[in-house]
Amino acid sequence: METPQPIGSYTYEPPPNASRWWLLLRPLGAPYRKIRGYFDRWLFQLHGAQSGSIVLAQRRIFILPSRYGVIYLVALLLMLTGSINYNLSLGFVLTFLLAALGVNSILHTFRNLARLKISAGRVEPVFCGEHAHFTLIFENPGALFRYSIGVTRDGRHEIYIDVPAHQSTHARVAIPALRRGVLRPGRITVFTRFPLGLCYAWAYADLDIRCTVYPRIEVAAPPLPVPEAHHGLGMSHGAGQEDFAGLRSYNPGDSPRHIAWKAAARDQGLMTKQFSGRADTELWLDWRATAATLGTEARLSRLTRWVIDAHATSISFGLRLPGIELPPAPGDAQRERCLEALALHELGRTA
Repeated sequence: METPQPIGSYTYEPPPNASRWWLLLRPLGAPYRKIRGYFDRWLFQLHGAQSGSIVLAQRRIFILPSRYGVIYLVALLLMLTGSINYNLSLGFVLTFLLAALGVNSILHTFRNLARLKISAGRVEPVFCGEHAHFTLIFENPGALFRYSIGVTRDGRHEIYIDVPAHQSTHARVAIPALRRGVLRPGRITVFTRFPLGLCYAWAYADLDIRCTVYPRIEVAAPPLPVPEAHHGLGMSHGAGQEDFAGLRSYNPGDSPRHIAWKAAARDQGLMTKQFSGRADTELWLDWRATAATLGTEARLSRLTRWVIDAHATSISFGLRLPGIELPPAPGDAQRERCLEALALHELGRTA
């Protein structure tokens, strides 16, 4: 039997003992997917990732009866049938009263999502194997308190938040980072069943947010390579330690040991000390220092381990990759640059 073929966003499985018929119908799969894609984009307003914020206007919100709403509707039909059959006046009153309650629940369920503003928050990089946490900011511009707003990506793990009137609330969606590179959350579903659970209203939020996934850290990596002799001036490389040469403006990532705290105490702002002497050694983390038999991902994992260890020693270190060379420098900024280069190796910045 042929393996299941993806059709649209679903997986269609042919019935047993139908291999020949399935082979005849396979050419219809591509036109169906194309038509289904046009229909989904028109109906659900699927235009890809959007930058900025999303406002849940009327065109973006969809509403259908929930499972309990269907049961409720069937019960109303049975009550109406019984009232007609037995000519029960109180039965008519109760049936129409409950029907009006159901119609009102449609309005309140829709209003619980209407005009909510969704924007993306900051996403911290993670290592392969961890969970990336995408932050969504829900802003309520109206005077109504929004209760029980659900957020889900896969339909199985749901997060519920309340958004007070004229305030904002954060929701964090955790997504496993299974591969290095750039991870995007894709289409996230925002839904609600408030207040009675009879209706299910939902909207799609596809924001242009991404998370950098660093390579997996090697557990039992060998020690750092032996530092090489330095051939340049320490001032030019930012690693000299011999003679004090003056102060410069603080740059993010500078070592806290080189900050002029006395100048900061005199309200002169953050300044970094400069030295003019030669640095004795510089540490290079070279792609060629890893065994070629390890494979690309294993070599990146080892270099990732070395970057973390080198940063922990507070020394200047550089990174050499095929086609990329980052000069030696200390601090957190150098660590982030090296890890990002490892994450995007052979993938490109738009991966």
